[in-house]
Amino acid sequence: MNDTILADALPHALDSRPDIAILSLDCFDTLLWRDTHAPSDVFRALGSPTFQQRIWAEQRARARAAVHAHRNEVGIADIYAQLLPNAAPIEREAMVAAELAAEAAHCYGFQPTIDLMRAARERGIGVIVISDTYLDAAQLGALISESAGADVRALIDRIFCSSEYGLSKGEGLIGKVIKELGVRADTVLHIGDNRAADLVAAQAAGVCALHLKQFTATTEQRLRLEAATSAMVHAGTASNLSSQPHRAAIAIAEPGIDNAAERLGFTTIGPVLHAFARWLAREADALHAASAGQVHILFLMRDGHLPRLVFDAIEPHVPTHAIEISRFTATAASFVTEADVLRYLDSEKTSPARAILAQLLFEPQEIAVMLRTLPGRDNHAALVRTLRSAARMKRILARSRAFAERLVGYLRATIAPAPGDTLMLVDLGYNGSVQNQIDPLLQRLLKVAVAGRYLLLREQDISGLDKAGFIGADCYDANTLDALCGNVAVLEQLCTAAQGSVVDYTADGMPVRAVNAIKGGQSAVRDAVQRGAVRYAGVADRPIVRSAPLADLAAQRSAAAAVLTRLMFLPMPEELVVLENFQHDVNLGVGDTVPLFDSAIAQRGLRQRGLFYMRGAERMYLPAELNGEGLAVKLTLLAHKRFGLALKYADFIDRTITLPVLIADGRTVETGNVTATPTHDGYYVAPIPIDDCRFSIGLQFGRLYEWLQVESAVFMPVDRFLSEQQRAGLEEVAAVPTLEGMAQTAVHLYRCEDAAAFMMIPPPPRRDARAMMLAVVFRPIAPRSSAPVSAAQVVEQVR
Repeated sequence: MNDTILADALPHALDSRPDIAILSLDCFDTLLWRDTHAPSDVFRALGSPTFQQRIWAEQRARARAAVHAHRNEVGIADIYAQLLPNAAPIEREAMVAAELAAEAAHCYGFQPTIDLMRAARERGIGVIVISDTYLDAAQLGALISESAGADVRALIDRIFCSSEYGLSKGEGLIGKVIKELGVRADTVLHIGDNRAADLVAAQAAGVCALHLKQFTATTEQRLRLEAATSAMVHAGTASNLSSQPHRAAIAIAEPGIDNAAERLGFTTIGPVLHAFARWLAREADALHAASAGQVHILFLMRDGHLPRLVFDAIEPHVPTHAIEISRFTATAASFVTEADVLRYLDSEKTSPARAILAQLLFEPQEIAVMLRTLPGRDNHAALVRTLRSAARMKRILARSRAFAERLVGYLRATIAPAPGDTLMLVDLGYNGSVQNQIDPLLQRLLKVAVAGRYLLLREQDISGLDKAGFIGADCYDANTLDALCGNVAVLEQLCTAAQGSVVDYTADGMPVRAVNAIKGGQSAVRDAVQRGAVRYAGVADRPIVRSAPLADLAAQRSAAAAVLTRLMFLPMPEELVVLENFQHDVNLGVGDTVPLFDSAIAQRGLRQRGLFYMRGAERMYLPAELNGEGLAVKLTLLAHKRFGLALKYADFIDRTITLPVLIADGRTVETGNVTATPTHDGYYVAPIPIDDCRFSIGLQFGRLYEWLQVESAVFMPVDRFLSEQQRAGLEEVAAVPTLEGMAQTAVHLYRCEDAAAFMMIPPPPRRDARAMMLAVVFRPIAPRSSAPVSAAQVVEQVR
């Protein structure tokens, strides 16, 4: 017999049970749910006592009851007697009332359970609540009324609490209630979320029972990780309640979603954008109240595509517009003076010359000519000199003015703003670059006000523009915002429209788009994700029954930040399967795409440089690349980014290996030692300077090991090795070793025949004046058990 019931089946739990006379329900997480991850998270809202003081007090109260009354159950008055041993009764009563008020603020009725209660009453079936709780029946009844409404409380005939009976459901409370009611046990159906207390204990008492399974094991893990990231993101703030208002909708709908991409959209992207949409509606209302003209809500394409769909789903009567203004077109229209051009060039010192020239509106043939005149490396200064010629600068400014007129013509044709109106630009964020470029242009040419509203806003300077972020500097510090912005590419690719980026506008106000560089398979997956997100928006509030609407957006904001952080830093394996083939288009008008993540690069980087690889790694979605490397690595990355930890490579070193080496320059052979330091997964890196590529290096592995793995041996410039901006594979030259007394038995696996075995590596051809080094990454497998040979013997063998 199936003794488990899912949330969406609750209203029909009585359909096949005609002999039931009493419906018995657990209270918390069955009838009343909390909008936090764990019950104790509500204590964080108390202020005084602190979260931990409240937990300690309950532990002491239960320990005292076990010793003095031989019972495990206590009342809330007993808890506060332990918490405030020297306080007057009135002071304790006030703090109990404050806790009950906090519970009422964070509890809500679960609609499927309430529907079941109403179905029971319609059939003449009695409804009772049996709860393991430190509240008494009057307190619990008042909490149900205050949080879910008096009409819900009226559906309940009686309430039974473990605190008043001195024993829990697992200790026999359900059987005692049955005797007190004087009914046959087999006419009672009990339902609750705790398998031991609500199913096993109920069945032991002879009643029919069902275990309400809220979530799958995977969902429980995802929510647990969200709570963990929330604790890190909100450490030391009033928002550290581990808010999870999306739990109820997920419990009802997720089990019925078979498509993994749609499930990702429903469970993760949906809650983030639903909360964002609620905030946008409030921001739009505030702008309406402050503006004499009309407020136009403009979602910037392409990344604003899904936020607009979600907003329209919850605010169907509020008009919005999809506006195609890209970073490329906004920048192209912004060059009014030579100073504007030079400021742009200063900000793009590391960008490819081809992309810079395209942004400055040069034609392909003009770009080809200029590129031929530039040096192969470090050509930015030469490019600036080329562009500062009077003729080219005049051409840039003239083309930019014409481009600006076409952009403004597009806006006039699309939304027809009147002078004095407000354009509310909506985007994911994260610096508001489009607004930075076009805000002065729109104010000058259209006589409108501009307000930017972003999901995630981390301004790198104080622009002075009207900007606000749902997750922004008013609630989060710069380290947190910077951590989220570092992995924003994954959110961008899930929210974008399946079309090419706009690169120009026609004279009659139509957008001109580049060819969409993203493959059709990715678009199909993205469509499913977006379908799930919109589906969430449509049902998010349905399972939640509150006596009064929740007006405060703080809980939704903190929940959205936690969900977003979890996706960005602790992605689930099934999510990465959805995203594994995603490409990211850089949206600079040049059609470039890069893989969203590449796990092979991460593994190589970790083994070569350890966690130091992550410090400066410029990846689109670095945490996704760390899947399979363990939670500790990803948590270290999150902690480093979230708190801005000033860690160096040396801080990760807690043991070393002294590796004997031979140094040969073609005439002499010398011996020495190098220090190999740990990287990751048992690997070590041995850095050996070779100066100007004169020296061959012999690695005397045989003196230390019988078996070992050699992951890689590469040459690179010393300054590249020491750089904090690590990029695996950059400026590396693979070494070509020869083996003496060593045999390669598998990929990377070597056996040293005796203690004299070594690996000889000749230097690469010298390319320039930069000092070079050899970096060898190896992992010890079996140490040498026999006595090592002397260095003199090995030198003689080399000679």
